[in-house]
Amino acid sequence: MSSQVERLPEWVTPLRAPNAGPMTLDGTNSWVLRAPGAPDAVVIDPGPDDAGHLASLAEHRPLSAILVTHGHHDHVEGTETLSRMLGGVPILAADPKHGDPLPPRIRLAGLDIEVVATPGHTADSVCFVVEDAIFTGDTVLGRGTAVVAWPDGDLGAYLDSLAALRAYPMLMLPGHGPVRADCAELARTYLAHRHERLEQVRAAMAAGADTPEAIVDAVYPGVDPGVRFAAEWSARAQLDFLRRESQPASEELDPL
Repeated sequence: MSSQVERLPEWVTPLRAPNAGPMTLDGTNSWVLRAPGAPDAVVIDPGPDDAGHLASLAEHRPLSAILVTHGHHDHVEGTETLSRMLGGVPILAADPKHGDPLPPRIRLAGLDIEVVATPGHTADSVCFVVEDAIFTGDTVLGRGTAVVAWPDGDLGAYLDSLAALRAYPMLMLPGHGPVRADCAELARTYLAHRHERLEQVRAAMAAGADTPEAIVDAVYPGVDPGVRFAAEWSARAQLDFLRRESQPASEELDPL
């Protein structure tokens, strides 16, 4: 497993939101980016609409933009409030519901930022590559594994995104959990885990489990009741993936 990292590049400042919980671990990681000497900063994922947290982010004004990794509320709930606090700072996101369009590359806060589409956890998930680091949102976490949030999330797309992230052997700054030394290594670990889990689901289906609830009972027997809904999201995504995988190509085509 990729090691934890305590010392961060001088151009990034972490601020953790006070929203710890079963789905958010220690809380949502917000990131403030500013190259040495740059007049402005940029924020990735302001997190929840928490007055104290947003005030801490606003202390890094002026901001040139707010960037969004994906549209889950624990990442975007505070974006519009923070924007208003700072006089209408633009919000940039892959989903137009959450901001203006993200260009593939953008220069902000004295830094070149590459946007990498990584759908799967959600349809709009992206990562940001900056210098020799990558901000992964919820696509890869610093601890534990991410949920494929069906129906917006898609397991096939998620597997493809994890495969693509194997090409980024660099510092990983996630949306939740600690910073890790090597995104590529974690992506490989995630892929192996997902394929192992799919084998378990196949075995459960062969034994007669054919609903998300039955899959969770068979494959996630010790799941905390408080996060069972998330396990059922993943089970629905797994069933959907396996059923599509087993469908003959001719059946996937629209009839003439």
